[in-house]
Amino acid sequence: MSFDIYNLRIGIVGLGYVGLPLAVEFGKKYPTVGFDIKTDRIAELEGGSDSTLECSSEELAEATQLTYTSSAADLEDCNFYIVTVPTPIGTGNRPLLTPLKSASKTLGQVIARGDIVVYESTVYPGATEEFCVPFLEQESGLTMNEDFFVGYSPERINPGDKEHRLPSILKVTSGSTEESAEFIDSVYASIITAGTYKASCLKVAEAAKVIENTQRDVNIALVNELAMIFDRVGIDTEEVLEAAGTKWNFLPFRPGLVGGHCIGVDPYYLTYKAQQLGYHPQMILAGRRINDNMSLYVASQVVKKMLTKGIQPLNAKVLVLGLAFKENCPDVRNTKVVDIVSELSSYGASVDVHDPWCDAEEARREYDLDLVAEPGKGAYDVVIIAVAHDEFRALGADGIRAFGKDTSVLYDIKYVLPPELVDDRL
Repeated sequence: MSFDIYNLRIGIVGLGYVGLPLAVEFGKKYPTVGFDIKTDRIAELEGGSDSTLECSSEELAEATQLTYTSSAADLEDCNFYIVTVPTPIGTGNRPLLTPLKSASKTLGQVIARGDIVVYESTVYPGATEEFCVPFLEQESGLTMNEDFFVGYSPERINPGDKEHRLPSILKVTSGSTEESAEFIDSVYASIITAGTYKASCLKVAEAAKVIENTQRDVNIALVNELAMIFDRVGIDTEEVLEAAGTKWNFLPFRPGLVGGHCIGVDPYYLTYKAQQLGYHPQMILAGRRINDNMSLYVASQVVKKMLTKGIQPLNAKVLVLGLAFKENCPDVRNTKVVDIVSELSSYGASVDVHDPWCDAEEARREYDLDLVAEPGKGAYDVVIIAVAHDEFRALGADGIRAFGKDTSVLYDIKYVLPPELVDDRL
């Protein structure tokens, strides 16, 4: 079966952090339909704004061939579909594939003979063929590699990163047949200036994606464990890492909270598949346990520092600066800051959270947190720098300490301030 790039009509399913930048880039060159089940998301995009802040109003306007819809029927004229729905984890840290199932069933109702469906959502190796394709076939009555074709191209979006954008990040591609793989690669190559890398099969591309974040997770877990050890030794972790970093091949990881929709989630997709195959992954799960418990460790360190200053946790006022899972980004998915808030609250402390990047309604809906728009000066017993937003860096030590009382504790998780200007840090 021959494919024609000049007759390409793109359909993007899911317009979040991954899907929207794709839709915008493709919408500059090809007729593109961006589909999302959230009608309010469609309305804001049609109004020229993006609440994820991944695309500016100017960038949205440049995609002159892009239209938005929440009606699956509007996808019927497309012939090249890309699925970018979230793949979270559910109970017991097991993959929650409901969004993938829904997207696959939706596309199964609109695909036609000769169409291509590419998945970008992070999954375990084999999920595209084992889990997604059966829904496509069931709903369409078509057969993969006879009537339609599939591909997998792992997303590499880094939320909030204005330097590494979609076109400048090398793209891994794959296809279910040699011919479809070549075509899929050429389609992506037409918008990715950094180039493409064609994997030999879907499973290799799927595995490549899941280990990118698993590798980071394990490395961060190592330095988190080192931070706990060095605290007991009585030396500063950052000083140790800077000294070790003078060696040319030392990896520059830093301790911290591991949240978000990728690093804190993706490893569980790989461990799930491994356990299905009868192998119990030890290092990956050990790293996950360390990173998942770092919020509790931070809270315990804060309480210890409070007690050394004669501050009782019960009824103490605490200000947490930052809720997003990373700096200069409004994304609160899987943020571990909420665990710090919960743990300190369990001691009887009253905890306020301030984040100029995050949407107050989303914080309330997702975590039952009421963000504080303007923290009071001199009002807090403890101030915790949880996220390294530029706004917090701009405040400096004096500006941040101004939120606290004269005897307050200033704890810096993100190394925003020099060590001599804080009471403690991770």
